[in-house]
Amino acid sequence: MTTTYSYACRDCEGMEACPARFVAETEGELWKLIELHASIAHGEGPSDWTDDVREYVGTLIRSAEV
Repeated sequence: MTTTYSYACRDCEGMEACPARFVAETEGELWKLIELHASIAHGEGPSDWTDDVREYVGTLIRSAEV
């Protein structure tokens, strides 16, 4: 079995209308997708995220064996 990681932007408080969802083989790859999406779709600067914001986003990442 392989573990995958997923993130749905709509799970993030204030982003309920966003349809974006990502799945990746590694958590590191998923973080890159989340950061890219936040930058392009929401105009956020992930480099400006506080540790608290990163911790919160991390709680929204799900893992599953496929």
